[in-house]
Amino acid sequence: MYTMLQKYFGYTSFYPLQEDIIKEVLRQRDVFVLMPTGGGKSLCYQLPALLFPGVTIVISPLIALMKDQVDGLLADGIPATFINSSLSYDEIDVRRRRLSNGEIKILYVAPERLVMPEFLQFLQGLQVSLIAIDESHCISEWGHDFRPEYRQLKVLKERFPRVPVMALTATATPVVQADILTQLKLSDGKIFKASFNRKNLYYQIKPKDNPYHQILQYLEGRKKDSGIIYCQSRKTVESLAAGLQAKGYRALPYHAGLTAEVRTENQERFIRDDVEIVVATIAFGMGIDKPNVRYVIHYDLPKSIEGYYQETGRAGRDSLKSDCILFFSYADKFKIEHFINQKENEDEKQVAYKQLRELVNYCESNVCRRRLLLAYFGEHFDEPNCGNCDVCLEPKERFDGTIAAQKILSCVYRVDGRFGINYVIDVLLGSKNQKVLQNRHDMIKTFGAGKEYSKSQWQAFIRELIQLRYLGLDGDKYPVLKLNEKSRDVLLRNEKVFLTKPEEKPHIQRAEVREDYDRTLFERLRVLRKTLADQEGVPPYVVFHDTSLKEMSTYYPQNVADLRSISGVGERKLRRYGDVFLQEIVGYCKQHHVEPKPIVRKPIEPSGEQAKSLTHQATMELYRQDLTIQEIAQRRGLAVSTIVSHMEKLIQEGEDIFVDRMVSPEKQNRIRTIFNELGMERLTPAKEKLGDDYSYEEIRLVRAKMMRE
Repeated sequence: MYTMLQKYFGYTSFYPLQEDIIKEVLRQRDVFVLMPTGGGKSLCYQLPALLFPGVTIVISPLIALMKDQVDGLLADGIPATFINSSLSYDEIDVRRRRLSNGEIKILYVAPERLVMPEFLQFLQGLQVSLIAIDESHCISEWGHDFRPEYRQLKVLKERFPRVPVMALTATATPVVQADILTQLKLSDGKIFKASFNRKNLYYQIKPKDNPYHQILQYLEGRKKDSGIIYCQSRKTVESLAAGLQAKGYRALPYHAGLTAEVRTENQERFIRDDVEIVVATIAFGMGIDKPNVRYVIHYDLPKSIEGYYQETGRAGRDSLKSDCILFFSYADKFKIEHFINQKENEDEKQVAYKQLRELVNYCESNVCRRRLLLAYFGEHFDEPNCGNCDVCLEPKERFDGTIAAQKILSCVYRVDGRFGINYVIDVLLGSKNQKVLQNRHDMIKTFGAGKEYSKSQWQAFIRELIQLRYLGLDGDKYPVLKLNEKSRDVLLRNEKVFLTKPEEKPHIQRAEVREDYDRTLFERLRVLRKTLADQEGVPPYVVFHDTSLKEMSTYYPQNVADLRSISGVGERKLRRYGDVFLQEIVGYCKQHHVEPKPIVRKPIEPSGEQAKSLTHQATMELYRQDLTIQEIAQRRGLAVSTIVSHMEKLIQEGEDIFVDRMVSPEKQNRIRTIFNELGMERLTPAKEKLGDDYSYEEIRLVRAKMMRE
């Protein structure tokens, strides 16, 4: 595994859970993987595909995602392809022939095509070793992105009963998780759940106050950063994209009202860094593999926390600091409620109201954003300060809000607890709208008693009183304010209430980024990367991720050995791009008299299986020096039997070990004959039949070779 990881992907260690997941799959077992965006889900099936014989089938919902993944795999030297509706019949025929000839290791298909009887029959004629279902939350009616065609995937366990199935998703509540396992018949599959905590993402909620100007203020000085701005309506998408273009930003719209050709072109231009900003409805983004999205802005309120989490998850897939900004307004909430009201199915309505209420509570809360998000997905976060959200980094100033609280509670009491937030505020502000006058609430004591604050400030106070449990909110569709025992403590016993001081002019805070790298060299390498990517017709990140370029701009590698130590530089990319990048870096160092730095990495403390892998590799290095097993054992201070166990493992992993060096061909033939007679499960019967001329070590090495074959 470690050899493949370094050779093809350019990494020396796994992300959390990756190694355990891969080992479970290699044991031919089903798995369910719940791992956040950027956590390394793809590697969990891509690496086993290299170790398995035959082909791995990956079911993916989007054509753009398939192409991105295949481009990346081909750049890493891994034979992969996709079959979908973007191809002609002739192109599909060529790819099917390559699959039949065993030339492809990974095939991407859409769920609709996979369940076609003729295509299923074709796949059954191949040596299928693994089936991976990406974005598996689409199978659940309880999820935010249900796709009926995913339901048909339950046929996989019937048609491929001995093939391990891996279901993967970045967003799934406990209910959705259970539904995925049931629908795909993975009741015996092992479940792996990585933390939902994306430490590199900075979460921020801001009151919506002229959002166009708020966005312009945020974008100052960051024209080269890639970002996504989500809007609810096509009209807003078009007007905002046009407005940004008028200010000199390279921005494009994306929504379902555009033709498929325009959508594809705009998405491609964004992925290839021809434009920095895409302004989009939620029709954009699922499965977008672009790793260097530095910010995701929600211009309008999303419909659920699940959708919000997945959309913000498109930021910072390369683990570098990125911003997630949401503009919150009650007007957006009412718009969504209006659309929910149009639903005919009452159950769907209730689910939608619940999802919206959870999201609004998240926006209004003064509790750490990260803690609330993780709690939604069933994960505890015990840190008192996450250090990367607006609540933790910009604690609001508090003041003695007892009088304001008493005015609110008194007003709720005087309108008999029969009205909602905005009505109570209308009374406090002395509004003479028809409903207030009809109810004769212009005659009560609290009418006009709150003119010292604006409507939005009163809204903030009421929401905070609800969070502090001084007020109740009763009902789903038209919730009304209710007093409780804590309300009476404030009204009758003068209990003090401290509230958040209202913000006059909301501003957007950027994530604080302290990175020590040469920005001038980084920009030169970005230009070089873009040139190479354009020549090859692939996105720039297929050449190298920003993380790799930043390491190059930190350490200034001077030769192939140095470049090989840079994260994300595998053997194929080293051969393909190494010389041209080294030429740029070395030239820059000479021009600016820069001295290279030794590459310093945080040492990895090997444990368990990882430690075993490292000791096996140490044995392999000595074997490459033409030492015998006895000499290796002596050099390492280990028993001969231990070195032979290393050799067994290395042979089975496909390392280039020539068994003829250790066991003569004549002996190998005799051992093979005995194993064919007795089976390979036990060594003792084979040793007894072979006699004293054959050692256990020789028998073990030949068995390992046979098992590899």
